[in-house]
Amino acid sequence: MKHVFIIGSRGLPGKYGGFETFTDQLVSHKISSQIKYHVANLSDTENGTHFDYRGADVFNVNPIKAGGARVIFYDIKALNLSLKICADEKIERPVFYILGNTIGAIISYYARKIHKIGGILFVNPDGLEWRRSKWSKPIQKYLKFSEKMMTRKADLIISDNQGIEDYLKSEYGDVTSKVLAYGTETIVSQPSEADDKWFDDHQIKKGHYFLMVGRFVPENNFELLIKSFMASTTTSDLVIVTNYEDNPFYESLRASTSFEQDKRVKFVGTVYDKNLLLKIRENAQAYLHGHEVGGTNPSLLEAMWSSRQNLVLDVTFNRNVVLDSAVLFDRDKLTEKINLSETVSEDLQKRSQEIILSSYTWPIIVQQYEDLFLNYEN
Repeated sequence: MKHVFIIGSRGLPGKYGGFETFTDQLVSHKISSQIKYHVANLSDTENGTHFDYRGADVFNVNPIKAGGARVIFYDIKALNLSLKICADEKIERPVFYILGNTIGAIISYYARKIHKIGGILFVNPDGLEWRRSKWSKPIQKYLKFSEKMMTRKADLIISDNQGIEDYLKSEYGDVTSKVLAYGTETIVSQPSEADDKWFDDHQIKKGHYFLMVGRFVPENNFELLIKSFMASTTTSDLVIVTNYEDNPFYESLRASTSFEQDKRVKFVGTVYDKNLLLKIRENAQAYLHGHEVGGTNPSLLEAMWSSRQNLVLDVTFNRNVVLDSAVLFDRDKLTEKINLSETVSEDLQKRSQEIILSSYTWPIIVQQYEDLFLNYEN
């Protein structure tokens, strides 16, 4: 039996972001009976207690309340509990898979502990986290240092995009790395009167809107996309699904774009209902993707499956995913692409779905991970 400890997501069931969805899908689609997953779960009340989730052993971790630094204490406590489980259950040659670079500054200590019991350390660096503008300069420097230490001490770095692997090797030299992508679901929306009412309530006409979906942060290029759209001649709307409420970036964006003067621009908040979000994607005229920090973006994969057409910022990470299935744009060319979007071939959606089915379904991704967990030799 191969015991795999997953540390760095907020736990199960997956209710938050990319790492949580990945962990949930990895556990839910498990194929091999020779793998046992142990997953750290962030809790505000429980510590050291366990529960079962679809065959996985989920153990609660309650770190101290320390603001943004709490995630560091969470990973430390999760690693300590994982090592204790290994000792108590006499687990041999476990795999420790750490999601993110948060504890890179002290990873040397834990790498020694893991190797001492015959374990293997895998790390997923989570894109280029240190570049995100939400972090202050000191935190960016810490995350960059953590990235460096993780690449040095991990037995294997798992990058979810070839661009991440290329960056790590150019930055740090001979990095032992493997590319294993993120996945997405291949489903269609179901009929729902409540969903149809959402379109009516927001005065959105199906098939006549461009769509943006993503975290409300500057590096997703909201300003660029909104300004480019406002300069276009399209009569369609721009529907923006994001967590803009009570976010100071919203006022900054209003000041820099004056989007409130363009009735086509519609911020609709966050959509938590999966079926509704799927329907919003399916009925968009085109999806606009401006993300440029990170690897294989979950929202882009979802758009490739569900949206008729994707207009995607031309950066390495995005280009590696969409290949020839999307309209790539340079920063100064998006307005032109929007104006021409109605003339783009309908074959693009067929091509993007072919790419998803061949490389990015969850069963494919899970099989690749299980092969690695079972067969990796240090």
